[in-house]
Amino acid sequence: MRIKRTTPTGGTRRRTRLIAAASGLVAAAALSAPAVAAEPPSDTSSASQLSAAGNAVLNADVAGTAWHVDKKSNTLVVTVDSTVSDAEIAKIKKATGSDVAIQHTPGKFRKLVQGGDAIYADSWRCSAGFNVRSGSTYYIVTAGHCTDGAGTWWSNSSHTSVIGPTAGSSFPVNDYGLVRYSSASASHPGTAGGVDITSAANATVGMSVTRHGSTTGTHSGTVTALNATVNYGGGDIVYGMIQTNVCAEPGDSGGSLRNGSRAIGLTSGGSGNCSSGGTTFFQPVVEALNAYGVSVY
Repeated sequence: MRIKRTTPTGGTRRRTRLIAAASGLVAAAALSAPAVAAEPPSDTSSASQLSAAGNAVLNADVAGTAWHVDKKSNTLVVTVDSTVSDAEIAKIKKATGSDVAIQHTPGKFRKLVQGGDAIYADSWRCSAGFNVRSGSTYYIVTAGHCTDGAGTWWSNSSHTSVIGPTAGSSFPVNDYGLVRYSSASASHPGTAGGVDITSAANATVGMSVTRHGSTTGTHSGTVTALNATVNYGGGDIVYGMIQTNVCAEPGDSGGSLRNGSRAIGLTSGGSGNCSSGGTTFFQPVVEALNAYGVSVY
């Protein structure tokens, strides 16, 4: 899903910015001569090679791709969506200069503008991630591609129930933003999908997670990779993303990803939908909380 796809709330459609993501696997086998075994590369050398390969994929600048290092196999994994052509895959392989195994995912990576409850900007809809606070001031933390260019936020499509203004926004590179509650009548419970959120944590590969969004509701799955770089296209590249097999659709952007009562991430983008499945990426929530000096409650 490339997700800054926004869902218009009026006659004017906001410029949709797409995000592409891809992940793949690089498998390497070391051969030794009959008499003298070849010395395996040092961890430092291997890390350097993987970093160089990742930079090569970045410089190839193919929208619809995402990549991360699989630490168990010590390989670079590149995932491509359905828009990436054979010629572009060949370009990636040539750029890395290594034997990159490509993983395909259905659909198109896009940003999912539309955790939780729907929140409305002037011309698009997103999802609230988590309610957070700093002292006695309350906020919503959501996706940065949602808050990018947004002013006031409302809790209804008719724009009669004010939430408050955008208080912070970071996109691309990161994908988190902050909305400040300015209305005394706006409620801000410390829950996501009806579950009380008591803490925030970093994701781990294999972790079971649940996502909430205003388009598709609640869906669950597993964390499949960490520290993924996603190229949504048009210069929208984000780093350090959580990769999962949880489905999402436009309008789910910014919504909450949790593990039980722990806040884990904010919906960024991906491919596919909740009928056919797909690959979805999330901004780690701990990074966003630290950036703004706020906490869940």
